[in-house]
Amino acid sequence: MSDIKSYSVGYGDMFYVDHANGTFTLIDCCLREGSEDPILDEIEQLEAGKGITRFISTHPDLDHILGLTALDDRTRIVNFYCVENEATKADETDDFTHYCGLRGSKKAFYLYAGCKRKWLNERDDDRESSGFEILWPKLSNPDYQAALEAAKDGDSANDICPIIKYSLKHGASACGWATSRRTS
Repeated sequence: MSDIKSYSVGYGDMFYVDHANGTFTLIDCCLREGSEDPILDEIEQLEAGKGITRFISTHPDLDHILGLTALDDRTRIVNFYCVENEATKADETDDFTHYCGLRGSKKAFYLYAGCKRKWLNERDDDRESSGFEILWPKLSNPDYQAALEAAKDGDSANDICPIIKYSLKHGASACGWATSRRTS
């Protein structure tokens, strides 16, 4: 059985899925002062012994990447998932700079509707899928293209968020995104 946890981080998001297939997924990071060590201790303990770990970044606004540098220092992000983007910020924080480094690195895998990746949403002879299906973005969608340009110009990155569906084999499914403004 997989475990899903949403951390109580105030204004921001941070979740994990401890998958029954031996993988671990962390979605977003919001480590506020005073909460870092207990959360990072828990994540380190959960990741220990997992065959595959991944970090999914929905978008690079501060309430979704706060503490990303500390997280990477403690857990060593090796699989970084995000939408391909060139978001900029007028006031660049260390965590945003770190995000930019990860999104352009060999660790990055770009999410888009229908994308496939072994163990994210495909199985092999050794390991089941983790149960994620990427429903959005549709790369050719003009609203999405406009949102990418706005994020590149330093506007909010909320509208570049992927929509991700998580399903348990023979069980529940959940769909999430960081903003409700979407078109097909």
